[in-house]
Order: sequence, then C-alpha cells, then structure tokens
Amino acid sequence: MKCSNLRLYLHYISIIVRSTMQYKASMLLMIMGQVLVSFSAFLGIYFMFQRFDSVKGYTYSEVLLCFSIVLMQFSLAEMFVRGFDMFAGIVRQGEFDRILVRPRNEILQVLGSRFEITRIGRMIQALIIFVYGIMNSHVEWTFTRGLTVAFMLLGGCAVFSGLFMIYAAFCFFTLEGLEFMNVFTDGGREYGKYPIDVYGKRMFQFATVIIPYTLVQYYPLQYLLGRTDAVVFVFLPLAATLFLIPCWLFWRFGVGRYKSSGS
Repeated sequence: MKCSNLRLYLHYISIIVRSTMQYKASMLLMIMGQVLVSFSAFLGIYFMFQRFDSVKGYTYSEVLLCFSIVLMQFSLAEMFVRGFDMFAGIVRQGEFDRILVRPRNEILQVLGSRFEITRIGRMIQALIIFVYGIMNSHVEWTFTRGLTVAFMLLGGCAVFSGLFMIYAAFCFFTLEGLEFMNVFTDGGREYGKYPIDVYGKRMFQFATVIIPYTLVQYYPLQYLLGRTDAVVFVFLPLAATLFLIPCWLFWRFGVGRYKSSGS
C-alpha cells in the first residue's frame, strides 16, 4: 500500500510538472520572481554586515550559511506541501467532499493537489549562498558535518510542513486561512536569517519548546561551525520531526469535525 501511495503521489507530481511546462515562459518568470523575493532577504543581511563586522559573534559567511540552510528547508516544504498552504480554497469550494469519498488517504490527495516547481528558483539561490558560505566560513568538512546539513534539511522541512498542516487544519473551523499562521511559516524563514540566539532569551525559549526551530537551526549550526563537539547536536533535527505528530493529531481532529461548506 505504501509503495502504491508513493507511485500515486509521484504520478500527481508528474501531471502537475507536465502541465506547468506547457507554459515555459510563465514558469521561468515565476522562478525569477521567487529568486527576487528571497533576494531582498539576502540584501538585508548584506547591508547589515556592511556596517557591522559580526552579529553576536557570527560572521557574515556564518550567517549566510545559516540563512541558506533555512531557505532550503522552507523552499522544500513549500514545494512539496503547497497543497496544505492552499487548502482554504479546497474547503471553500467543496473539493474536500470529493477527497473524502475517494479510496485514498486525504493527506496524500491534498499533497498531490499542488506541487510548486517554481520554488526551485529559491533553491538555486540558496545553494549558491550555501556554497559561498562554505568557502568563506573556514568550516572543516567531515562526514558528520555533511550528515548534519542533510538532517537539518530533513528536520526543517518536517517542521515547516507541520506548520502548513496546522494552517490547513484551522480551515476546517474557519473556512478561511488564518493569516496569523504566516508569522510562523514565512516569519520562521525570515527569523532564520540569523541564528535564533540573536533574538533574545524569550524568543529562544519559544523556538525550542513550542515550535522546534532551534533543533533544526541553532543547535546543529553550532556543531557545523565547530563551536561545540557535542555529536548529539547532529541528530537533534531528527528529533524535530516528532513535531509532525501533534500537527497530524490536530489535522485528524479537524477532519473529524469537518462539515461541508455547501459550495
């Protein structure tokens, strides 16, 4: 069953990609637009370090390394989990009624409803910034540090995906997306430009206990930059994937109380 679900999901993606490729000029313009949107965040960092040599002990290249990883995390989540971000329209138009009567898991169908290939523009920009950060941060790359980056991407994608799922679950009760959730999704990407400890004690506690941003950003970054030898920090992003459990439970709670919009 799991293999068939995976094949079906890949089939969904192939359909969306093929349809998007029918309008190549439009797709390229949207990819360029995504690059320009995230480029403004990069400019903010650049101008900050034109005035200051470091921010709370972090150099320009170290901050770029941090920013690029968070941008990749968010871009991956937005690319694959865009269906949850657009879920308000599915509920409002009555499309979720059809999803429920089909013999497939509703999460699989929501995920397969959208695939944002245009987010590859952000991914390319993030990779360029990442390579620049690597070349200038004097990090001694080892297998465990490479593994740390892979786990950070996996854990960060899971955390942002969980937040998109919560956003979608609220739509069962409101029929509209709640804009305050953007504080945690797009806001999380913006806060991620700098290591979380830059924002003070209260923000650090919130980003550890409530939404585990620090597990996918701050702690593994410390190991990546050689500021600690605690190997446990390498695996903390995997622990952050447990955040998906309460997100899924809230989703199930919403599905159990769903009433058709009547559209």
